Amino acid sequence: MKLNIPTYLTIFRVALIPLFILAFYLPTSYSPEIATLIFFIASMTDLFDGYLARKWNQTTRLGAFLDPVADKVLVAVALVSVVEYYHTWWISIPAAIMIAREIIISALREWMAEIGERANVAVSMWGKVKTTAQMLALGGLLWRQSQLMEILAFILLYVAVILTIWSMLQYLKASKQSLLK
Repeated sequence: MKLNIPTYLTIFRVALIPLFILAFYLPTSYSPEIATLIFFIASMTDLFDGYLARKWNQTTRLGAFLDPVADKVLVAVALVSVVEYYHTWWISIPAAIMIAREIIISALREWMAEIGERANVAVSMWGKVKTTAQMLALGGLLWRQSQLMEILAFILLYVAVILTIWSMLQYLKASKQSLLK
């Protein structure tokens, strides 16, 4: 299989994850800015890889597999990093909910694909809105540039967790008939 630009962007995002972790733990006062920049770049590749793959008709099996994996690993690593930094229940609980939702929906999609009903749990617009709120919240919580930024990021984190729960319920509702057979 020949690799294309969208797939290279996804692979690049995967390669940025260990760099993000290193940057997060750098023993320098600029560590938050560097980690946030890497997270931002990785998040932007998420916007472009799928868009370009569809626009240029360059979707591949590898890209279709790797893209959601890269997204989920990036978000999980960022959530764990934020949880460690803040070390408080009101960050840990939303993070746990978000990670649990990703595991549940991934398992649901896999199971629905096995029974030939994958289209019932395709990515929705609300999933994209949730991801945007999640990425912005994580960016603010990683950067911690000012108290106002942190407050806005906390608010966005809770908006993201509400959207996380809501979108999970939407996916479960869409697959209800298949689950209850």
